[in-house]
Amino acid sequence: MPGIPNWSPEAHIALMDKMNVSKSILSITSPGTYLKVNDNELANLVNRDTNDEMAEICSQYPDRFGFFASLPLPDIEGSLKEIDRALDTLGAHGFAIMTNAQGFYPGDPELDEVFAKLNERKSIVFMHPTGCCSPGHADVPKPLDKYPTPMMEYFFDTTRAVVNLILSGTVTKYQNLTFIVSHCGATIPPLVERFAAFSASGLLRTEAISSSQVKELFRTRFYFDLAGFPFPDLIHGYLNIGAASRLLYGSDYPYTPEKTTLMLNEKMADGLKKHFDDETVANIYSGNARKLLNL
Repeated sequence: MPGIPNWSPEAHIALMDKMNVSKSILSITSPGTYLKVNDNELANLVNRDTNDEMAEICSQYPDRFGFFASLPLPDIEGSLKEIDRALDTLGAHGFAIMTNAQGFYPGDPELDEVFAKLNERKSIVFMHPTGCCSPGHADVPKPLDKYPTPMMEYFFDTTRAVVNLILSGTVTKYQNLTFIVSHCGATIPPLVERFAAFSASGLLRTEAISSSQVKELFRTRFYFDLAGFPFPDLIHGYLNIGAASRLLYGSDYPYTPEKTTLMLNEKMADGLKKHFDDETVANIYSGNARKLLNL
């Protein structure tokens, strides 16, 4: 993949104006803020600086930007401190975490204390995909490394994270959490029946959950953004497991360049028009997010 693209609030606002976007929620993408294995000190420094900068941008343009704060996971102590600081001092709308934190996935017991705290604060948790990893390993596995990780692997890691969240019981245990999943559910839709059946088979060390219960969680506890290429195909799988009322606009800008963002916006407008009535389309673009974020 190319390096980090240029970005500025002014360029972002100019693109928003072209696309009739009134407000954007900023967040940090892969690899997050934990950049060196077992270096909690560096992770916390990078994380605080990152959140401070996003908060400053939002204070300069309060009508155009909000943000999801980052956490220095898997550092538990640092993350617990940052949750309160981000909400009480910086004014974050929620939190952006990676689909795994140095190999620890949402739902793993090592992260439970952080999810308990997020639940206490009734947080929104946006999960952005990253490369697959195993705990304690500096090197990320690179199957078929001739292809960029975001092309396929991001979808697979999103699926790992969501399945683990559900089968671990984390979603049902922490009733005050609301999750946002990227890319229209990634590869989750065709696997719901499969992982639900495995949970009922006795082969897993998890409580059994039916596919209908999973779908109910998706329709009540999760939102799904439409970044990437949800049309013409992904949307059909999503609608088998989720509801239009849980869809949100997403862009992946600036890693998706302006030209591509504009092209995908046109493709999305056409796709939404084919699948939904005008009121539903308006909610997907704006209403659902306003409700979620209390805007």
